Amino acid sequence: MIAIPYLTALTTYFSYGLLFAFGQIRDFFRKIIGWCRSSNLQGYAPICLGLEDFYVRRLYLRIQDCFGRPISSAPDAWFDVVERYSNDNNKTLKRTTKMCRCLNLGSYNYLGFAASDEYCTPRVIESLKKFSPSTCSSRVDGGTTMLHTELEECVANFVGKPASIVFGMGYVTNSAILPVLIGKGGLIISDSLNHNSIVNGARGSGATVRVFQHNTPSHLEEVLREQIAEGQPRTHRPWKKIIVIVEGIYSMEGELCKLPEIIAVCKKFKVVPLPDDNNSRLRLLITFPVEKAYSYLDEAHSIGAVGKTGRGVCELLGVDPADVDIMMGTFTKSFGSCGGYIAGSKELIQFLKFTCPAHLYATSISPPAAQQIISSIKVILGEDGSNRGAQKLARIRENSNFFRSELQKRGFEVLGDNDSPVMPIMLYNPAKIPAFSRECLKQNVAVVTVAFPATPLLLARARICISASHTKEDLNKGLEVIDRVGDLVGIKYFPAEPEKQQQEEGRVMLE
Repeated sequence: MIAIPYLTALTTYFSYGLLFAFGQIRDFFRKIIGWCRSSNLQGYAPICLGLEDFYVRRLYLRIQDCFGRPISSAPDAWFDVVERYSNDNNKTLKRTTKMCRCLNLGSYNYLGFAASDEYCTPRVIESLKKFSPSTCSSRVDGGTTMLHTELEECVANFVGKPASIVFGMGYVTNSAILPVLIGKGGLIISDSLNHNSIVNGARGSGATVRVFQHNTPSHLEEVLREQIAEGQPRTHRPWKKIIVIVEGIYSMEGELCKLPEIIAVCKKFKVVPLPDDNNSRLRLLITFPVEKAYSYLDEAHSIGAVGKTGRGVCELLGVDPADVDIMMGTFTKSFGSCGGYIAGSKELIQFLKFTCPAHLYATSISPPAAQQIISSIKVILGEDGSNRGAQKLARIRENSNFFRSELQKRGFEVLGDNDSPVMPIMLYNPAKIPAFSRECLKQNVAVVTVAFPATPLLLARARICISASHTKEDLNKGLEVIDRVGDLVGIKYFPAEPEKQQQEEGRVMLE
């Protein structure tokens, strides 16, 4: 849990209150002016009603230049950002022909595979010549090439599961799979800060959804105990299926999942329906395997980025992949490609191939994208004949821990754990969102700022993503700029540690 300083929370609420008040006043005069003018849309209902687009019109449009910035190069350690301008107070933005060379602290290019690679790129180009950019077909029709088969075998071996299935989009991997795995009469217990793709997939499944406190195994155990005892709503029948869903690295917090404890909780609870006693449903919690709570692990940000050989949080935290029932991940971060995967038992994967709409109806993953994933995994494992994969993994870990510790020394409030390449810097106040982003861009550092509704209203932040392609000079450049902007904007919520040189001078003076 994030403990917000009282004064910071008060000023943040006050800022949002002012924005809301002035927005309502502007909307009031807007309605008067609109009523006076003749409209040719009488009889048509507006697409957006009331407060549905209030946030977009009165807050987002004012700062939309901080989001969706177009780039014109590969998202490497440095990239070219296209400059834009507006003639109508940011309602519309127009691109220019000018480029700004910026340090990239926002992309998910954790291992640097998004840029040209000496091993991956030639093989991707060769696959493009051989297979074309798209299969133009779903997997069950003519969309399965030998690359797709090889990719699924490669992924299964990499994550330590018997089989896997791949999809063309990471978001869909969650949102389309969950309704297939569970439905009405089932129970999904989800971490309170799980990704939107999980939230939408859980809602679309028709299953009952319960939430446990973020990364708190003890509360998960309480929720499981309560839900197993109560059973389904109204009927109180035993649950048909229970799935516990967590993430390996939480993308907005940079925190590692407490996977060993959560797996232990899932193993602990087994359910046996007992005979009715006076029309009441009683269940006994026992410890031998009868019916279990299945575990679903989303490794979108952790696979390839953490662990000694890049195999994610299971390897990092010492969890046997066999103890995780369903493993999900994406290829859009560490592997420099697109799409996602589900890994599990052969029976599970066979079931998904027969029933999942994303497999049956969606166009299969692009062959060059599949080749990029295969090649990057081979580099990570050292199968390319070099040790570049091990060097990348060591560098991303060193870069992440160095950058995080330096930010904390300078007085920033940084979320997340060591070894995580995602490090949010808390901004809180809405006025500091565009100020931090624009000032960093002026000094050739591109950062990503995140606010409501992606985060709670009070918890706006800048999300820094570190890459193995960053050099020490790049990181020092980013720290210098963020340090200056942090002083200017006022987001150093903790006292900075005194520099070593100042400490040494102080000791000399004392002597």
